[in-house]
Amino acid sequence: MESATETTSLVREIEIDASPETIWQFLVDPEKATRWMGQAATLDPRPGGVYRVEVIPGHTARGEFVELDPPHRLVQTWGWEPGEEGERPVPPGSSTIEIELVADGDGTLLRFTHKDLPDAKNVESHAHGWDHYFARLAIAAAGGDPGADPWLSGQM
Repeated sequence: MESATETTSLVREIEIDASPETIWQFLVDPEKATRWMGQAATLDPRPGGVYRVEVIPGHTARGEFVELDPPHRLVQTWGWEPGEEGERPVPPGSSTIEIELVADGDGTLLRFTHKDLPDAKNVESHAHGWDHYFARLAIAAAGGDPGADPWLSGQM
């Protein structure tokens, strides 16, 4: 018996008061990346290079960079390493993230697509996370301080 697997995508657009070049660094430089998301990052921004971010305790995202066109387009795979409860519904590398940075006056329009998520529940969960972190990215890339991430202390 064949069954169809539902795959769904999450799409976001956010205006950021910074140049594409500045935002690009917050996507590929581990020190800058952890200013807006995660507590540790290992990033090797080249096709086939590792993407690994310890987002919050016990939740580490892992994938690999697929396509890089600095500072305009970034494609990478994404998923979650197994946790204490075992495998997660979005395993490492099983979904794809596409980011486009489009200069818009003095700022940038960030277009984000997270595709190949397994179901609506995972889209909702990831949307909650990305919305939280994109707000922090907008502050950090514009030169501000997003402050300590409340999610690192369990305040989700």
